[in-house]
Amino acid sequence: MSLKVIAHENDPQLWKVLVTAKYANTQVDFALGSDPSSKDVLAKSPMGRVPVLETEKGCIFEANSIVRHIARMSKGNLYGSNEIEASMIDNYLDFANDMELPASVWIFPILGMIENKPKATSQAQTDIKKALDFLNNQLVTRTFLVGERITIADIVVAMTLFHLFQKVLDATTRKACPNVVRWFTTIVNQANVKAIVGEFTLCAKAEVAPATFTPKKPVEEKKEAPKKAATKEVKKEVKPDDDEEEESFEDEAPKKANPLDALPKSSMVFDEWKRTYSNAKDTKGTAMPWLWQNYDQNGYSMWRCDYKYNDENTQVFKTCNLVGGWIQRLDRLRKYGFGSLIIFGDEPKLEISGIWIFRGPDVPAEMTATDDYEQYDWKKLDVSDKATQELVGDYFAWDGSFEGRKFNQAKIFK
Repeated sequence: MSLKVIAHENDPQLWKVLVTAKYANTQVDFALGSDPSSKDVLAKSPMGRVPVLETEKGCIFEANSIVRHIARMSKGNLYGSNEIEASMIDNYLDFANDMELPASVWIFPILGMIENKPKATSQAQTDIKKALDFLNNQLVTRTFLVGERITIADIVVAMTLFHLFQKVLDATTRKACPNVVRWFTTIVNQANVKAIVGEFTLCAKAEVAPATFTPKKPVEEKKEAPKKAATKEVKKEVKPDDDEEEESFEDEAPKKANPLDALPKSSMVFDEWKRTYSNAKDTKGTAMPWLWQNYDQNGYSMWRCDYKYNDENTQVFKTCNLVGGWIQRLDRLRKYGFGSLIIFGDEPKLEISGIWIFRGPDVPAEMTATDDYEQYDWKKLDVSDKATQELVGDYFAWDGSFEGRKFNQAKIFK
């Protein structure tokens, strides 16, 4: 049996699928999905999430769901040998989901994928150490997480911890969780695992995020060049298939100019603000003074958004996915917007709120055109008000009183 998966290369999310397939004796072919917002990926995974598994009856997205699917089709005991073991495995897969967010907050700045925020990183480190303490207690008398042999619980949790053990969990940190270290090294040294991830070496010295962050430019989707019109020398006319409409590039309407580009030139250079924010080690001490000194009230506007359905936000990882999915759908806004989206509170009571800077006096069409826009209440801010300026600084620095709410996690759109 052979399966096709769209995924990022050298990604632990893909490794979960490939290792499970190895144990299930299932052939998996994968195509690189470098841009989650590309039409090809979105056609199969509406939320833009990879890996995506293509099947005859539809597509399955997200690694853990794909792993479950492969395990169910396997003749072995990858999903446990009975119903109680299957339920225990589900517990560990949910546990791995909970670890994904703090692991990303800790590791992604080191990999240069996002800007390092010391307070968020510190909280992520605390969350990961709590998770390791839980695992260490579970593994006191166990070789594997569930049952007497490797299951998808071991595969998924080990791959979730992969970069942590590789980049930041040094010998000193590992002393606090010897049972986890024993179990993890057992898993990554299995033949089926090594065939996918290669030889593994535990972290010798904990890596740290670079002092400055340079955002990576998003990978643009490749577009086919327009077909050239037939020359006079070409006598044979190629007729379109009956099921297809004939393409006529001459009849295409010219691309409309964005009205925001026609606004009078502003004294504030938006890209300069974004660079200042990204490179500032102290947001409140460096970036915010720059913003208030250069802010152009005629050329820009600030808005606050608050999620309308916060009573549904009961789990951190799902709430983070809600925010992350929205950001992924806002690529067309990057030239005209900057925002900080914050998750407040603790499970099971979480809130989403954000503050944005937009080019122009109103919320741009690039934002209002998204389905997410209608899920938030929007309020234009009076930036001449000192209390408002302080609140904006708190949101952009991820540090402050936040009107009495507890900071949990946050994402920046720029």
